[in-house]
Amino acid sequence: MTTWQEPVIELPHYSLPEAPGPVGGCDVCAALADQRAAAQRVGDLSRVVDCNVEMRRHPHPGRRGRR
Repeated sequence: MTTWQEPVIELPHYSLPEAPGPVGGCDVCAALADQRAAAQRVGDLSRVVDCNVEMRRHPHPGRRGRR
């Protein structure tokens, strides 16, 4: 019986987009930034990404949220 190893598959590197900053004077953005920082401290990367998504989609006057 002959066995062999399959060739190695190179996967492309994927990087996350830059984290959004909170909009000054917005309590929702400030709370999300605090939650994101807490999640980063404990290594909860899923929550970090969730906070980033919420911050990007959070509407502000004169700015349209992305969906």
